[in-house]
Amino acid sequence: MAVALTPAVVGLLVGTVFLAGAVNGVAGFGFALVATMALATVLDPATAVVLIIFPVFAVNLSLVGDLSVDDLRYCGRRFGPLIGGALVGTLAGMVLLDRLPAAPLRVGLGVVTLAFVASMQSVVPLPSWDADAAFVESGPVMAVVGALSGVLFGATNVGVQLVAYLRSRGLTHGLFVGVVALVFLGLNGLRIGAAAVLGLYPTVTVAALSVAAAVPAVAGVAVGKRLRGVVSERQQRVGVLGLLTVIGLRLLSSGLGSL
Repeated sequence: MAVALTPAVVGLLVGTVFLAGAVNGVAGFGFALVATMALATVLDPATAVVLIIFPVFAVNLSLVGDLSVDDLRYCGRRFGPLIGGALVGTLAGMVLLDRLPAAPLRVGLGVVTLAFVASMQSVVPLPSWDADAAFVESGPVMAVVGALSGVLFGATNVGVQLVAYLRSRGLTHGLFVGVVALVFLGLNGLRIGAAAVLGLYPTVTVAALSVAAAVPAVAGVAVGKRLRGVVSERQQRVGVLGLLTVIGLRLLSSGLGSL
């Protein structure tokens, strides 16, 4: 997982996290997915996951500021089991991270990315499951959803299941952005410490790059926030899903070519 500190690597990391931050600032989600998947096309996937941990924390810290104290309390009460389950699952996923081979992991990341695109697109109607709201938001269901999603997030930085779940709960856009940020802020705060304990930062270079990448990531979010009122929801969707489609296909071709 060692990373050579070359101008090309630094430029790639800075450009990727800035773009991912802008996407997150506009759409309210997507930073970890875009940044990790883009880096995983050229770096070892496990290295890409670790490099993005600290920037994800910084990005969500900047977005949580959009929530009021009352919003924070409301989110904590309503989604507490989801957050608790995700914390446990995330730790389990991080234990698996260093044991996953690179090529199959790239294929898996590509499949998950394209599946997320398919679930978010509106051109081809997909079958829906209208479950009772009380059941979907019951403590046990949220805990299970959180735990399963946490395993995948801990191992890959892919948190689309949590995003999809929260999006389905009828939150306003502003509250949705803040809740997503709150959930991933807690998860990534835990992951920073867990990565150090589990030895996922094998060199000072990897840790330093991760910390330094927080600066362009937060700058990208600031730019994205300014664009949020200018870019329509349809343009947001087309731009984000188009970018993820390209990344997903690149991951699949790269992973399958290495098997």
